[in-house]
Amino acid sequence: MKTNVFYRNFQILCLLIGFTLSSCHRGAIVSSNESPTAGNIKIGVDESYQLLFDTELYTFQALYKDAHITPFYKPELKILDDFMNDSVRLIVSSLKLTKNQEDFLFSKQIVVRTTKVAFDALAFIVNKNRVDTLIRYPIIKDIFSGTATNWKQVNPKAVQGDIQVVFDNQKSGNVRYFIEKFKLSNQLPKNCLAAENNNEVINYVEKHKNAIGIISVNWISDKHDSISNGFLNRIHVVGVSSEYDTEGAEYVQPYQAYIADKTYPFIRDVYMISRETFVGLGSGFTAFVAGDVGQRIILKSKLVPATMPVRLVQMKKDHI
Repeated sequence: MKTNVFYRNFQILCLLIGFTLSSCHRGAIVSSNESPTAGNIKIGVDESYQLLFDTELYTFQALYKDAHITPFYKPELKILDDFMNDSVRLIVSSLKLTKNQEDFLFSKQIVVRTTKVAFDALAFIVNKNRVDTLIRYPIIKDIFSGTATNWKQVNPKAVQGDIQVVFDNQKSGNVRYFIEKFKLSNQLPKNCLAAENNNEVINYVEKHKNAIGIISVNWISDKHDSISNGFLNRIHVVGVSSEYDTEGAEYVQPYQAYIADKTYPFIRDVYMISRETFVGLGSGFTAFVAGDVGQRIILKSKLVPATMPVRLVQMKKDHI
C-alpha cells in the first residue's frame, strides 16, 4: 500500500517538476518541449516483453497526446549496448546493470535509476503432437547440461527422438537466464539452437515434434489477447515440477498464481532502467508503468505486478 502511495506521489511530482524544468542538470540540456508527459524519445525493450509494452505504450500515449515514445524491440544484449552507447535513455530488461557499468556511467555524471515493475516467467513449449507435457525439474537441468538428449530420458514411454532445444536469440536474456540458473559455461549443448525471436520459437516448435522451446510467458499468458491466444492454439505448455523436486511432486505451469507464490521454478524480475539526467518523458513513462494503471495492465496480461499487492483467489488446473 505504501508503495502505491509512493508512485502516485512520484507521478504528481514528475508533472509539477517537468513542466517547469528547462535548465541544465548534471551537464544535460533539457528541452523546453519535454516533460514527464510530453516529448519525443526512443526506448529499448527486450523483445520478450513486446506484447506487454505495446499495451503500456498505447495506453500511456492515449492519455498523454503530446507523448511520443518509439520502442525498439531487440534481444537483451543489443538493448544494453544501445543503452550504454546513449542510443536510448530507457530500457526494459530482466538484467540489471553491473556495478562496473553503473560506475562507468557515473563517471560521466549519469546516475542510473532502476525500477522493478513486474515478475515474469520462462515457459517451456512443445509440439501439439507430443504427449510429454510434464517434465521434472532435474530432467530440465540435465537437458541443459547435455546429459539428457533423447525424449526417452524425459519419459520412458515417449516416442524415440533427439531433443532439440530452441531459444529466441543467442543474445537474449532467455539464454543468459539458464546459463546463470544452472551455472553452465557459456557453451550450451549442441542440441540448442536459436531462432530469430519468441514468435519464431513458436513457429519452429509447431513444425518440429522433437523440439522444446523456451519463451517468455508474456507471449502466451493473456487469453484475452488475440496474438497470445492464437499461439496457445498451436503448441502445448509444459508443466514443471518444483525446484525441490521429490517423488510424486506436483507439476505446475507458469500461471500468474504460481509466479506470484514462486512455486513455478523459472521466474525473473522485469526492470525499467533509466539514464535520464532530468525528469523527462522516460521518467514519466516509468512512473506510469510502476503506478496504478500500469500495474493493472501487467496484472491483466497475467504477469505479476511488482509495486502493487496481488490477491490470489483461486487457482485452476486447466491449460494456461
